[in-house]
Amino acid sequence: MMHKPSDSLLKHDYPVLVKTNENSPKGCFLSVSSPQSADTVPVPCPPRPEFAFNKSVIQWQENKEILNMIFPPRQWAEGSDLWVQQVSRVPGSRADVVQLKKLLDTKLQQKQARQTGICPIRRELYAQCFDEIIRQVTINCAERGLLLLRVRDEINMTIAAYHTLYESSVAVGFRKALQSEQRKYQLKQKISDLENENEDLKIQLTDQKEKFGLTEKSKTKKRLALCEEIQLLKKKNEDLKTQLVEIIAKQTQKPET
Repeated sequence: MMHKPSDSLLKHDYPVLVKTNENSPKGCFLSVSSPQSADTVPVPCPPRPEFAFNKSVIQWQENKEILNMIFPPRQWAEGSDLWVQQVSRVPGSRADVVQLKKLLDTKLQQKQARQTGICPIRRELYAQCFDEIIRQVTINCAERGLLLLRVRDEINMTIAAYHTLYESSVAVGFRKALQSEQRKYQLKQKISDLENENEDLKIQLTDQKEKFGLTEKSKTKKRLALCEEIQLLKKKNEDLKTQLVEIIAKQTQKPET
C-alpha cells in the first residue's frame, strides 16, 4: 500500500483525487477535488484542449513532458482513493530562491542535521533543494535542466559507488576482525595448552630431581659401605699376609734347630 509522501523542498501542485471511470475507455481517469457519492453519475473524460501550434505552446509542452520525465507524479492511496500530485510548473523567481534557502536552513535546523561528516538527513535535504533548482531551471531552459539532471545522476552514481565500496570495505573489515578474533582465540588456547604442558613438565622435572637425589644418596651410601668393606678386606688381607709371613718364618726356622 502506498503511503502519503512526506514534505519536500521540491515544489508540487496541490494533490488531485483520481477516480477510475468504468464507462470510459481504458486508461482514462477522472480528476476531482473531493470524493463523489455513490449516486453521482460518472462524468466522461474532458476533451483534450486544442492549442495553437505556435512556438511558445510547443515549448511549454516540451518542458511539461521533460518535467514529468525528470520528476514523475507522486501517487499514494488513502483507503480506496488514489491521490496524484504533480511537480509544479510555475517558474521560479528570485524571491522563490531566497525562500528556498530559508526553508533549507530551517529544515536543517529542525531535523538536527549534522554540519560536517556523513549525515543522511543533510544529504536528503540538499538533494531536494537541488531537485527544486533543476525544476526552476528546466521551466526556463529545458536543455540546462537536462544538463543539471546529468550532473545530479552522476553525483548519485558516485555516492552509490562510494556506498558500495564502503559496505564492501566494512564486510572485509568485519571478516578480517572475525578471523583475527578466531586466530586470537586459537593462540590463547595454544598458550594455555603450552602453559599447562610446561607446568606438567615442571612437575615431572621436580619428581625426576627428587628421584635422582634419592638415587644419589643410595649410591653414596652403597659406595661408602663398599669402601668400608674394601678397607676391612684390605686390613684382613694385610693381617693374613702378616700371619702368612710369620708362618713361613717359623717353618724356615725349625730345620735349623
